[in-house]
Amino acid sequence: MALVGVVIGSRTDTELIQPALDTLKQLGIDYEFSVISAHRNPEKLREYGLEVEKRGFKVIIAAAGYAAHLPGVLASWTTLPVIGVPLPTSELKGIDSLLSISQMPGGVPVACMGIGQSGAKNAALLAAQILGTERKEIKEAYRKYKQELAKG
Repeated sequence: MALVGVVIGSRTDTELIQPALDTLKQLGIDYEFSVISAHRNPEKLREYGLEVEKRGFKVIIAAAGYAAHLPGVLASWTTLPVIGVPLPTSELKGIDSLLSISQMPGGVPVACMGIGQSGAKNAALLAAQILGTERKEIKEAYRKYKQELAKG
């Protein structure tokens, strides 16, 4: 059963979110990958956001470029933690997305990672930390990851 929902707004963003998918797989965390645009298909995104808890997800990773409404819109429809990843898809190289995701109104929190692929990887690691508070196997996988990281 997928514990993490990974959502991007456009199929062209797949390469940018790939480090999150790779890291989740490396840590043994099941995920479901979806492409749903907050702007082009808002009703589908609303349905997704309302259903994620019922489907057993525990964390959502949402990556978007430009105005980057995807993470905030999802956060408005669920009580699950939402981790936003700003993508460098515009002329502003992701600064616009970073500001959009990091400036959520009070009451609609979104954790905001750094721009691009390193932010995507960190989103997966933050998801692992969240899940590790209740799942020993994920906590141990994350601990081993950190030990390997420390070796250089």
